[in-house]
Amino acid sequence: MSDRIEKLINSAAGKKLLSAMGVTVATDLQRYKATQASYFSGAVLLGAGEDAKLLANIQENLSDSDAQVFYSPEAAAQVGGSADSNATSDRYQALVFDGSGFVDATELVAAYRFFNASIRKLKSSGRIVIIGRPHLQCANPEAAAAQRALEGLSRSLAKEVGAKGATAQLITVADGAEANIDSSLRFVLSPKSAYISGQVIKVRAADTDTGADWHKPLAGKIALVTGASRGIGEAIADTLARDGATVVGVDVAPMEAELGKVMSRLNGKAVIADITSADAPSIIAKALGELGGADIIVHNAGVTRDKTIANMSEQHWQMTLDINLAAAQRITAELLKTNTINDGGSIVGVSSMNGIGGQRGQTNYAASKAGVIGYVDFMAQSKELAAKNITVNAVAPGFIETAMTAAIPLFTRMFGRRLNSLSQGGLPVDVAETISFFGNPASRGVSGNTVRVCGQSWFGA
Repeated sequence: MSDRIEKLINSAAGKKLLSAMGVTVATDLQRYKATQASYFSGAVLLGAGEDAKLLANIQENLSDSDAQVFYSPEAAAQVGGSADSNATSDRYQALVFDGSGFVDATELVAAYRFFNASIRKLKSSGRIVIIGRPHLQCANPEAAAAQRALEGLSRSLAKEVGAKGATAQLITVADGAEANIDSSLRFVLSPKSAYISGQVIKVRAADTDTGADWHKPLAGKIALVTGASRGIGEAIADTLARDGATVVGVDVAPMEAELGKVMSRLNGKAVIADITSADAPSIIAKALGELGGADIIVHNAGVTRDKTIANMSEQHWQMTLDINLAAAQRITAELLKTNTINDGGSIVGVSSMNGIGGQRGQTNYAASKAGVIGYVDFMAQSKELAAKNITVNAVAPGFIETAMTAAIPLFTRMFGRRLNSLSQGGLPVDVAETISFFGNPASRGVSGNTVRVCGQSWFGA
């Protein structure tokens, strides 16, 4: 019965009825298709504050796309060109603003003027991207304040444009990391970031492979995915394989048949192991060693055992922390000890919005997922990983449409979907696209990030 109601709600007639009742009707998001020629196509308006530092890098990046680039007067003056007259009347698929030169709060008026004049011209499923500097690396407190202000601006813009399926992000680029901006800019401009909004991506200096193919950036790479037999894990395996990787999927014995089907379909390798067992790290290390090591490690396996802490057993507390957090740490330690993670590799932890904002009845789950973020933050500073150019990042999914969410009562599910700026749930592929972005050889400058795949959740984001 609930399926029939949902089909009616999602029909054209149902959406019209909801709109007439004042209920927000989500815009269909444009997601990546392998048939598209470029990561971006359409008109882009490029704006800038005074003394913008990254305009040339942005221009070079856009030159590799199918973008039609227009300039605000301020940006045109700095690149030695002139503002295109069409820029006053066209509608844009993206608005890109370089605020990297801001050193005082009073200069932020340039951002106001740019977005005040252009934001009404942003198309459905459009993109807003602001480029800045890490505020803690600024020379003085005034500059730090101006750069940190860009985060509040980008998050607020995301909430203003979300109803049209559009997104807004901030990319902060450290001094010396200018050449590392490409993968991040391409990702947030592309349909691969459809369900990501209001996020900050930090880019630091690193040796980066700039020759990765947009459609097959992981060609020749080996990727480990735990919990790969279904749900988000299966979507991660699918997407990494689509992007060229050979996938090694790990799951427990009861899921052997399902895992086998997924790995057979992807021409991958199935490994049966309980990641909490004492011998799991060595079993996984051996399997990866036979393939020449791994380039991408995705710690996806996880469980929930929900109860308020007063009613929760210690067994369920320990089980959740062990599977979601401690097992991943033991596996990573073994792979590093045995040199099974190749130089230039990537480690990705799957956290959760509930690890950021907390959730009643999920003290064990929230603690474990917050721990994933803490582990990523610390490991990103590791000298051992830096010497091998290995990145460490996390994704934090919000309301993602899975078998688990499908079991939630219909109207509770409808309410949950709308608790974000895009007014809808995400898809497992949205999580997977972010993980593939982290694993891209062109993303070596992206480390220590936790990207929330939540449509800009109203809570915890």
